[in-house]
Amino acid sequence: MTPDLMEQGARRVQARQAKLAQSTESGGRSAGFGRVVHAGEVDVTHGRILYLEDVSVSFDGFKAINKLSLDIAPGELRCIIGPNGAGKTTMMDIITGKTRPDEGTVYFGSTIDLLRYKEADIAQLGIGRKFQKPTVFEHLTVYENLELALKTDKGVKASMFFRLDSGQGDRLAEILHTIHLAGDVNRLAGNLSHGQKQWLEIGMLLMQDPKLLLLDEPVAGMTDEETVRTAELFLTLKGKHSLMVVEHDMSFIRSISEIVTVLCEGSVLAQGTLDEVQNDERVIEVYLGR
Repeated sequence: MTPDLMEQGARRVQARQAKLAQSTESGGRSAGFGRVVHAGEVDVTHGRILYLEDVSVSFDGFKAINKLSLDIAPGELRCIIGPNGAGKTTMMDIITGKTRPDEGTVYFGSTIDLLRYKEADIAQLGIGRKFQKPTVFEHLTVYENLELALKTDKGVKASMFFRLDSGQGDRLAEILHTIHLAGDVNRLAGNLSHGQKQWLEIGMLLMQDPKLLLLDEPVAGMTDEETVRTAELFLTLKGKHSLMVVEHDMSFIRSISEIVTVLCEGSVLAQGTLDEVQNDERVIEVYLGR
């Protein structure tokens, strides 16, 4: 290799490192390198638990995600809004391994490259996802649903002889109170209201002790009272878990949000407080209307 080529290569490496250092609020993923991390451990010492950088994916020529870059802090409750077709659900599909992007990087902490893992493995790493429609075992009780969701050996023999230990029992009781279902522990899940089923599914995710929760339109179809109690639930979870909430209900967003990210045509259109994005002319034009 000639000296000229070596010099060009060095310049390219320096340019790449500078880009990483400027790409997030915390100084880029490179800020987390150089420390010992155990296999599967999420390194958040650099101040970010999730990174998406220049992510793109197309379906039959339609660019659903277009050079999308964003990052989320540990314990943060981030709200994502945007018009239908903005790429919100596709973004969650990419984070959870359901969809593979055409290009870009997706990291859980500074060291776990999510694009190297399958969907089930990503869930085991500590990323839980709740879809719009609640999916619970309706023929089982609330208690049995939560017990089934525990992180345990799901083999036939292990399941036959499984018994809750005291720590698991305490954890289950704590989650019952958190999701407002302590008084419904023996009810069949199928007899719960729509909002209660949503809470139960969130509780099932919490039983797996996720570090990051992705919640897609969690209050759709809820009564006003259920929506208020869901806001209280999310604010309780904030700090203990990182939450990404996709929602269209602006009143609900206002009650829980600090930072709101607006997606449009597969990329970030605006970001800030709810008041800031609601007063952004671009957001008014494409999403909120005049």
